[in-house]
Amino acid sequence: MPYCVVTAAAAAVAGGAHAQEEEEVRIFYQPYGHGATKVLLIIGFAGTYESWGPQVKGLTGAMEPVDEEAPAGDDSGAAEGVEVCCYDNRGMGRSSVPEQKSQYTTAIMAKDALALMDHLGWRKAHVFGHSMGSMIASKLAAMAPDRVASLALLNTTGGGYQCIPKVDWHTISLACRFLRARTPEQRAILDLEVHYTREYLEEAVGSSTRRQMLYQEYVKGLSSGGMQSRHGFEGQLNACWTHKLSTKELDRIRLAGFLVLIIHGRDDVIAQLYYARRLAEKLQPAAKLVELHGGHLVSHERSAEVNMSLMEMIKASKSNTDLEEWSNLPKKADAGSLSKRDGDGVNYLIVTYNLLGKLHLILLFLFGVFYVILEHARRALRVLKPVRVSASTL
Repeated sequence: MPYCVVTAAAAAVAGGAHAQEEEEVRIFYQPYGHGATKVLLIIGFAGTYESWGPQVKGLTGAMEPVDEEAPAGDDSGAAEGVEVCCYDNRGMGRSSVPEQKSQYTTAIMAKDALALMDHLGWRKAHVFGHSMGSMIASKLAAMAPDRVASLALLNTTGGGYQCIPKVDWHTISLACRFLRARTPEQRAILDLEVHYTREYLEEAVGSSTRRQMLYQEYVKGLSSGGMQSRHGFEGQLNACWTHKLSTKELDRIRLAGFLVLIIHGRDDVIAQLYYARRLAEKLQPAAKLVELHGGHLVSHERSAEVNMSLMEMIKASKSNTDLEEWSNLPKKADAGSLSKRDGDGVNYLIVTYNLLGKLHLILLFLFGVFYVILEHARRALRVLKPVRVSASTL
């Protein structure tokens, strides 16, 4: 199996003193197709490389991975083709699962991606990421803009409290059921509701609905690959929660010269569309925003439109399309810093926005505490429940 070995220094505490030990992390990957155009696909939270199936087929026309050990065949026409590599992030699938949460940040995971590019011999690639993968992709672009041919961010947020879904009864119900899901069958039902719109799931496919068809696929995938481990879950959650792009990093991306594409599902219950729009505005003049009718996995629900947009960006990058010609967002009055005369109003809006974000977080935290207390109370009542004794035994 193809693996890329990444060695990173991990802090260890022994006898009260800090020591440094090398921890080996193996990243599982799969290459598809042949061609001079290189595309790196970075999957999101709790996902595996297989989640990129519709994009692999759309970009390369292939569904079978390339056997790197097989003898080279006829490469005629390969220069016009696309070579894609997708992989399992640390903490999921066939890749290593470090136990320390500190080994999961978007910066560390971006270095995993760069190490994989080095392993493949890719000097530069079009970097596409979904959800948490988009956070990793944007961090990679800020760290090494010279390695990026173009950047696509699907169903993205800015990390931190922006990862918190909009609080309503539907998302609260999903959160409760997610915490209680223990089997592939229970998890599959939840994943479908999170990933797709109800209309898409209820569409007829032959003699059944798409929901029924996808449910069987999800259960099979979860059963064969196994549920994500606790270390992997907590680690990747830590990567999302601690992710942030500084103003300097945002400037490095928008001024690097490559095209940026942000694709988002309007009905995404996980990554809110508002934050994707804000990120697109911050990345002006390099960014184009495409909004589609779909859920969090819009790359599956609207795969044809997503693939068309991705190929359009690859072609535009090859033809050196001007950034302002590429972007579909209103032009800023000032491409640099905001004018001083608008400073007071802008600062007020920022403070208000931050307060609302923190209030959102506090409400979700309080709900989580209430749910945990409720679960403990229910368990305690089961233990204290009196046992009935028949009169004949007295």
